[in-house]
Parts: sequence; structure tokens; C-alpha cells
Amino acid sequence: MARCGELVEEDDEYAKLVRRMNPPSVVIDNDSCDSATVIRVDRVKKHGILLEAVQVLVDLNLIITKAYISSDGNWFMDVFNVTDQDGNKVQSKEVTDCIKKCFESEDYLVPPASGLDGGGEPSEETTCIELTGTDRPGLLSEVCAVLASLSCNIVNAEVWTHDKRAAAVIKITDEATGLPVRDGGRLSQLQELLCNVMQGDSDGEGDRKGSTAVSLGAAHAERRLHRLMLDDGDGDAGGRGEELGGVVPAKAKAKVVVMDCTERRYTVVILRCRDRPRLLFDTLCALTDLHYVVFHGTVDAEGGSTKEAYQEYYVRHVDGHPVRCDAERLRLVRCLEAAVERRASDGLELEVKTEDRAGLLSEITRVFRENSLSIIRAVITTKDGEADDTFYVTDAYGNPVDGKAMETLGEQLGHAVLRVKSNSRAAIKRAEDGGGGGAASIIGNLLKGSFQGFRLIRSYS
Repeated sequence: MARCGELVEEDDEYAKLVRRMNPPSVVIDNDSCDSATVIRVDRVKKHGILLEAVQVLVDLNLIITKAYISSDGNWFMDVFNVTDQDGNKVQSKEVTDCIKKCFESEDYLVPPASGLDGGGEPSEETTCIELTGTDRPGLLSEVCAVLASLSCNIVNAEVWTHDKRAAAVIKITDEATGLPVRDGGRLSQLQELLCNVMQGDSDGEGDRKGSTAVSLGAAHAERRLHRLMLDDGDGDAGGRGEELGGVVPAKAKAKVVVMDCTERRYTVVILRCRDRPRLLFDTLCALTDLHYVVFHGTVDAEGGSTKEAYQEYYVRHVDGHPVRCDAERLRLVRCLEAAVERRASDGLELEVKTEDRAGLLSEITRVFRENSLSIIRAVITTKDGEADDTFYVTDAYGNPVDGKAMETLGEQLGHAVLRVKSNSRAAIKRAEDGGGGGAASIIGNLLKGSFQGFRLIRSYS
């Protein structure tokens, strides 16, 4: 018999019957709030269902400005205030119909039985590669070179790094046919070569060595990256600030407090940090992957000029217990901090757009490596024959990018359109010739040069 408050993982016939008799109720309201569209969802409680609801909204490129989570017995009620990317209410009927269809579907919010835990429907149009290992300059370039040598085309990819570790989810097809790579011998060779790349030297990493997995199709890439980095031990050890003798890095860490609510047998988790897109998704990934259930919560991302987000959750472990010891409390804090920091890249954001072709990504990443640029995060997409790749880069030591390196990069990527997305925490170093002006001066000079595709677009600070 399950304990009171415990969520039963088995999706038995009785649970299915309860859901059929009590289908989700979804209300989309554009009238009650002046600044946002209000979405209210009532449904049967199930572990992970809150995260998957948020995943629906962020995958539609909606910004969640406020959220209220409450539960009563076996029922959840979630209220989300959302806007589009420009801060306007959601007026598109196509988007609102998609929201209702997803939330009201009996099967959509049930984790797929694909073997790749993490939500999202798997696709069989590509072969998926999942990688973890020690981060180092040129790692992505080496991976891309291996794939190009085996005539594999990278369709989509996402790469994250944090605390000297790297993880990637890469979707590939056969270069000749455009179909998934299915040949067992070729996949074995691919896995062996990539495993060698991800193992690296393994110096000083103890048991934390690289790993490689290959499968047909893939679950939600960002969900998998969170899970991969958690399974790799990210967040279990002290952060980079501790390794440097207590010096906190430039990247602002999340402030996480974990307290006891003894009278209600909850653990209270409070998180404050600089707001950014998908922050709620990232924190819920950490709580879900650590097997905590959110029973009540408040999220406020309307920080005004401070741009600070506030999140407060009342949680229990899936076994029905609150946090039971200091070690568990510390791990919860560190894993939440890590989940926030993985996407909060401090590097200079570069966007490369060009016509897709075989070996393109291998060439681009080689140019980065040869110019001593380290890729700390990357989002690779291709659509209708066009490549649209975003890279977050630093120099090889994690410092801001040197202006001369940017100038050389622009010259060598002359076949592509290169955009720089600048923010206050990701400046380019001043040019060494003594000419002031920093990033703006360097970019301006490049605009006047032969690299016509190089231009500055709006800040995301």
C-alpha cells in the first residue's frame, strides 16, 4: 500500500481509469490580466506532469512570467501567466489550440515508453548520439571531425558544459541517403571512436570518465542534457568557486535556500537568481530528476529593473518524505545551482548562418579551435537546407574573447553570415593596439571591412 502523499510510479489500470473519468480542464484567459495570457490547468496528479506542462509552454517559445502551483489530494491546479517573446499576450489561435490539445490529451503528458527517460515524443527520422566527458578546448571540433569522417550529417545538436564537464545530444543522418544510420557495424565504429574522444586523458577526474550512447530517435534534447549532466555527477561535488580557493566566478550563482516545514511535512525550496528564458524549466528538471514532487509553489519572474526571478516550492521526495538529512539538503542545493548555471553562459554569443552542406560544422568548429576559442555551449539546427548555429565562446582559459581573434574568425568564416549577440557580461577584450572602444569599436571596424556578413544585433542583457 502506498504511503499517504506518495506518488505511485506504476501506471496501472485504475490510474488510467481515473484519468479518463476526470480529463484535464484547460482555460486560456486573455481578459483577466493586463500584461499576460493566463492559462489554468486542472488535472490528476502524476510525477513529472508539472515539468511536462512547462515544457509544452517553453517549446512554443512562450515566456512564463508568473506561476502558481497547488495540489489537493490527487489533483493539481497550475496557473501560468505567459507572454510571447516580445512581451505581448498570446493572440495566435494556432498556439492556443496547440496548448489546449497538448494539455487535454490523455497521452501527451504521460512519459513515453521509449527507453529514453525525459519527456517529449521520440523521432525515428534521425540517429541520436548522447555524449558526456571532461570538457576541454576543441572537444566539439574533434567530435564533429569523427562524424564527418564517417559520412554522418549533423541535423541538430545541443552541447552544454559546466564545472569542467561536457554533455551533448546530437542527431545525425547518413550523408548519402539522409536517413538514420542503422548499420550495426558502422554504429559500433562510430561509438568506439567517439568514446575515445570523450575519454580524453581522464587526468584528475577519478571515476568520472566519458560515455557514449547511440539510439534511434531521441527524447527532448534539453531534458536529456539535464539528466546526462546529473548522472555524470554535475552538482554532486563542490563548484568551480571552491576549486579556486573560494573565489566566486564572474557568473552569478543562484541563491538556493532549503528549509523545513515540519508541521506540514514539506521541504521548502526558495531560489533567487537573475531571470532568463527557460529558467523555470531548468529548475523543475533538477527537482524531477532528483525525484522530488512539487505540491505547492509560486514563481515570479516580473523582477522589473532588477530582472530577478523568485521561485518557492513545497516539495517531498516521491517516497512521501521531506528532506531527511544535511547531505540530502546540500545535494539538492548544489544540483539546483548547477541546473541554473548550465544554460547561463558567460561567453560571447555568436550566430552563424549559411547554406548547409556536408562537413560544415566540422569546418566551423575547426576554425574556432585554430583561433583558440573554446565553445562552452552550442545549439545546432538545420532546416530547409540552411544551417543556423549558435555558439557561446571564450578564450582557451575561459576569459573574454580577444578582438583580434574575432577579426580573424570573421575573415575565415567569410562564406557565412556571422552575428554577434553582445551583453554586459560577455564583452570582447579591447584590441591590443591601444584603440579604445572595446567590443563596439572592434565590431565597427569589422563592419567596414571585407566581411560584409558581420553585424551586431540586439542585446539580450
